[in-house]
Amino acid sequence: LFLAKLYTIAKKWKQAKCPLTDDWIKKIWYIYTMEYYSAIKDKTIPFTTTWMELEGIMLSEISQTEKDKYCMISLICGRLTNTQMKKTV
Repeated sequence: LFLAKLYTIAKKWKQAKCPLTDDWIKKIWYIYTMEYYSAIKDKTIPFTTTWMELEGIMLSEISQTEKDKYCMISLICGRLTNTQMKKTV
């Protein structure tokens, strides 16, 4: 009778739940992965910003070259007056 009572108490007693090894490994792996990707993200954002600025500079230079070509062709053909040339530059 004493053993039956002890068994019932032990069955109802809530034991301290320790995290399983598998859960612990998953948690550590998740933290490691997030830190790794955030470090990569921090390194790629300045590179991307620099690349976008470089792209803007290149497009600006290309459009200026196109304007220069237009002015030269117009000057050669005599279509562009002095006031028009000042407006395009």
